[in-house]
Amino acid sequence: MRLEIITPERISLDRPVRRILAEAPDGHFGMLPHHGDFVTELVPGILRYEPEEGGERFVAVHSGTLVKCGPHVRVAVRRAIEGSDLTWLRQRVETEFRELDELEREARTALARLEHNMFKRFRDLEGPGS
Repeated sequence: MRLEIITPERISLDRPVRRILAEAPDGHFGMLPHHGDFVTELVPGILRYEPEEGGERFVAVHSGTLVKCGPHVRVAVRRAIEGSDLTWLRQRVETEFRELDELEREARTALARLEHNMFKRFRDLEGPGS
């Protein structure tokens, strides 16, 4: 089967694989080439796969959706980091995902300030006694 991992920025992975292990909100699951078609949400965690040449590889995913359709498995996630060393991957994930979460928090704060200022200006436009 073919595993394709897509982020908003790029195609992170596109290769034939023998097996996939991932985590959905209700727990871990495995997939082999003749697995039935389905769609599931993925939680932040580690997706494991076995390339056709053997071994095991890992992809840290920052939540998303997995779609199995025929021989294709497409995973759309906000962020993905691939590696073969879990220690290195964990350190990188902690750093990058924490930075991403901080940027999102800052963006939400900026948006809240913008909304507050917009409502204040509308109130000021109404004038006294309105």
